[in-house]
This record gives sequence, structure tokens and C-alpha cells, in this order.
Amino acid sequence: MQATTSSSTPAEKNTYGPIVWIKKLIAILAVINLLLGLFNLSYIPARDFYLRHFPSLVVVYDPIKGIEPHPDTERYLKTADKLTAELHQPQNELTAPKVEDLLTSLSIQSQTMLDENPFMASGKFGTFAKVQRRMQQHIGSEYAREAFQTFWSSEYLFATDWESELEFFNSQIAPLISTNYFRLVDDYGQFVDEFWRLDIFFICLFGVEFLVRTFFRYRRNPDLNWFDAMLRRWYDIFLFLPFWRWLRVLPVTVRLQQSGLVNFKRILVQMTHEPAANLADRLSQFVMVRVINQAQESIAEGEVAESLLYPSSSYIEVNPVNEVEVISDRLLELTIYKVLPNIQPELEALLHYSIQGAFKDSSFYQRLQQIPGVGHLPAEVLEQLASNLADTTVSVLASSYADVKGRELFDSLTEQFNAAFRQALRDKETLEELEALLGDLLEEVKLNYVVKTTQTDPEATLEEVQKLDEEAENNSIYSEVRKKNEA
Repeated sequence: MQATTSSSTPAEKNTYGPIVWIKKLIAILAVINLLLGLFNLSYIPARDFYLRHFPSLVVVYDPIKGIEPHPDTERYLKTADKLTAELHQPQNELTAPKVEDLLTSLSIQSQTMLDENPFMASGKFGTFAKVQRRMQQHIGSEYAREAFQTFWSSEYLFATDWESELEFFNSQIAPLISTNYFRLVDDYGQFVDEFWRLDIFFICLFGVEFLVRTFFRYRRNPDLNWFDAMLRRWYDIFLFLPFWRWLRVLPVTVRLQQSGLVNFKRILVQMTHEPAANLADRLSQFVMVRVINQAQESIAEGEVAESLLYPSSSYIEVNPVNEVEVISDRLLELTIYKVLPNIQPELEALLHYSIQGAFKDSSFYQRLQQIPGVGHLPAEVLEQLASNLADTTVSVLASSYADVKGRELFDSLTEQFNAAFRQALRDKETLEELEALLGDLLEEVKLNYVVKTTQTDPEATLEEVQKLDEEAENNSIYSEVRKKNEA
């Protein structure tokens, strides 16, 4: 036996080892694809963060999203950079003609920016408002137009430290303006998004893998058609849909769990602990009340009595065996061979008491007691008679039940008993009384036991269930380890 087990283990490893690693690899690729999809979805809202901390990433990914620098704000920032470069030249001053031209250009561009709002295309209304508010607070003006016009004037820069003013612009205003962009649109008026060029590899991979899985599932189960085999893994469809990519989290979670890379069972148990406990408590109460109500309705409408007294051909049977007769026969067999031999002393005592009572009432027994030397004989006779009757009863029943003719008599007795019992139940008053008692009994069960369940803590019950699950899992792990050690 050990040789057989040890020889089959390498075969199982060779068979299932590559499959397990393929599942893990597919699960890892699914996670990568999901992360790329979530990054693509979050890129536009989080572009300012990426631009601030990962500018090289923005340079690479902007073309994929069809993002280009906005020409107006880009020209505005370049003009400011030219002004800074000119002012840092030793021979140039604020009154130099070239500097005056750049200040005039920046003033005009500022007014154009305030009028046309180039931030509207990118939806960065908050950023544009922040630019205006910062400039107004810095200049101390109530109007943004007036603040920008004052800031880009030689008189203001000559009266203040122009280096600190340009430093304020480059550190507080320019970073906000640089976040603005222009996004291309396609022929259908939709924003350009070239993410599909990255996603097409994963779509083809998961599409082929889905078809292969469906094919093998279809081959393993002949009763399953191709469409039903696809429905068994319906959630995998999200992996190769070019839209709603955030829904890929469902198949990715399933694959991670099935591949064994991540165990979500404990996480799900803790997340759903309290809702599951309350739901299970409510559901158990609903089921119990529903079953009891249906039983009460069946009894009140006479369905139970009708099925017992008048068996119908419409009754659904799962096999040709009469379960009632088999159960009765089994109980009778247990009574004859197991129960009666164990209670034979009590049976002898009962027979002795019954026979003695019958003899004491007879005049013959009373006269026999008055004869000297014979009065003690009836008691001994009674004990012997009771013992013989008990032994005879047990042995006769056992031999008769084992005998063919005796078995026929027992079967006939059982049939006559059932017929007589059903005939007795046909009495209207008796039937109504039994139905009323059964209905009241079920109502008492509902009031006493179902209501009592509301007084128990459902979370404590759920914790007990979880402990049982953990013990069963530990036992299964222990048994697997033991089998490996035996192998």
C-alpha cells in the first residue's frame, strides 16, 4: 500500500504542478492588468500629483491619454522665463526696451487668459480660481485683472524687489499654470485614449484563456453545452471587455483566491461577521416559522390526514420501496432480537405479578394455601411459570420472525394493524381532535423555541460556527500531512 501511494505522488505532482504554476502566472498577469487599468482611470484626476512627484511618468504617459501642453498657458510661462533670463543679464534693467516688451506681452497675455479661461478645456476650474486668488492676495487687490496688470508693470517691479516677485511667481503661480493641458479629441468627439494599445495584449490573453477553460469544462461535462460552460465563468468576461475596467477586480479576486496567492477567506469573514450573524439569525427564524406555518396549514386543510388515510397516486416517490413498511419491519426486528432479550427479567417480573394476581382471585388458590405443606408450592409454581412464559415469548417471537410462515404472519399482522389504525383515524371527531392538538403543539413550538432564539446572541453562534470550521480545516490539514508521512 505504501509503495502504491508513493508511486502515485510524483505523478500527481507532474500532472498538477504545471497547472498550479500556470494559474499563479495568469493571476499575477491579471493583477498587473488591473493595476494598469486603475492607474489609467486615475491618471486624469491624479495628474497634478504625478506631475509634482513623478514628472518623467507624465512625459511618458501624456501621449497615451492624448494630452498636450496648452498653447496659451505654455506661451505664457515661456514668456515669463524669458523675462527672468533677461533681467538676470548684467546689462539689462527694468527700463530696457526688451524687458518693457516682455512685461507688456505678459500683461496682455494675462488679460487674455482671464477673459478666455484656457483651463476650461481641462476642467481645472479650481486651479484657475486658485491662481487668481493667490495673485489678488499677493498684490492686495480685489480684482484679478487689476492684480495681474499691476504685477507685470515696471513701476511695481522697480518699487519692490523684482527678484523676490519673480520667485513668488515661479513658486506659487507657475506650478499651477503648468498643470493646465489640452486634450485631443477623436472624430466622434471623444477624448483620445490610447490605453487600448497596452490593454490589447491582456485582452487577447484572457480571451484565449477563457475559451480554453470553457472548452475543457465542456469536454469534462458532456451534459453541459458551450453557452452554459461560459456562464460558469461569467465574471471572467470583465477581463477582456475594453470598458468598465474597474469591474476586473471581481475576476482578479477570484483568481488570487483560487491560485492560492492570497487567502481572502479570513478577510471576508471578518468584514461580513456582524451582517452575516444578523442575517443568519433572521433567516433561521424565517425558515422555522415558514416550516411551522406550512405544517399548520397542511394539518388544518386535512392534507396530512388525507395522505395517511387515502394514499394518492399523485404522491411523489423517490424509489419503489415503501419506507413506512421498511421502518416498521426494522423496528419490529430490533424489538424482537435486541430489546426483548434485554428486558426479559422485567418481563418475568411483570408476568409473575399478573399471574399471581389472577390466581389470588381464584377460590382454588385460596383452598390450596390452607393445605399444610403445600401452601408454598403455588409461589414456586408461579415463579417457574412466569420464567417459562418469558423465555417462551422471546424465543417464539424470534423463531417465528425468522421463519417464512411466521414472517408472513407478522406481515399480515402489520398490514391489519395499519388498516385498523387508519380506519380508527377516519372517525371525524378523533381526526379533528388530533389536528387541533397538532396545530396547538406547533404553535407552542413557535412561541417557545422560535421566540427564544431572539434572546441568543447571533454573533456568538457565528463564532462557534467559525471555530467548528477552523477545527475541520485543521483536521483536514493534519490528515493530509499524515497521509504524506505514511507515503
